[in-house]
Amino acid sequence: MREELRAKIIAICDKKISSKGDNVGLSFYAFFANKNDNPELLMEAATWWIQTHKLDHFVKAHKIKDMIQGGF
Repeated sequence: MREELRAKIIAICDKKISSKGDNVGLSFYAFFANKNDNPELLMEAATWWIQTHKLDHFVKAHKIKDMIQGGF
């Protein structure tokens, strides 16, 4: 996964956790605006989320952040 996407995911997870608490869940759509202005990046996130790690639609933000920081 490219560094640009890793940094974006960590920033969004931090923002969601700080505003909604440690128990907040999110989907990979949380990392993108409603406008699909970067389909390659969206597919990279979807592939990582769905195909590579077989995650549920909603996953705790802290788990995603830990996975990203751990290099998964």
